[in-house]
Amino acid sequence: MQRSDTPQPPPGDVITFAFPGPLRDKLVAAVLSGKKTATTGLAIEWEVEGEALPVVGQRHTVVDSSEQPVGVIETTLVEVIRLGDADWSLARDEGEDFEDVAQWRVAHERFWTHEVIPTLPAGTLSALTDDTQVLVWRFRLA
Repeated sequence: MQRSDTPQPPPGDVITFAFPGPLRDKLVAAVLSGKKTATTGLAIEWEVEGEALPVVGQRHTVVDSSEQPVGVIETTLVEVIRLGDADWSLARDEGEDFEDVAQWRVAHERFWTHEVIPTLPAGTLSALTDDTQVLVWRFRLA
């Protein structure tokens, strides 16, 4: 539960990490501890959903697997990069104890392939390559 003096963003500005369950719980714990200061998603998800990209300074409520607010993050950087350009600083800042960029990529490709791509409209994205556009979102706990 958040302290009552924590600034709250507008109700629509909510961020969910992964899908409800053990992975989300792990990621939210890493955010709340300050260990996770970045996240990455497929840029096509934003296009398909017609959502505006987050902007620097924007605040989002972090929710847990029960969809309950547990914290607030503030966006510090948003960029779209090629999957092949992901680097060690991104892998480290994701807060999941990856040993190197290759391990980060394997984990993300597995998640995107099995959990995200099947939810996209048919034919939207057939395969992940070095040229696949990913959204890198950096933030700090507010």
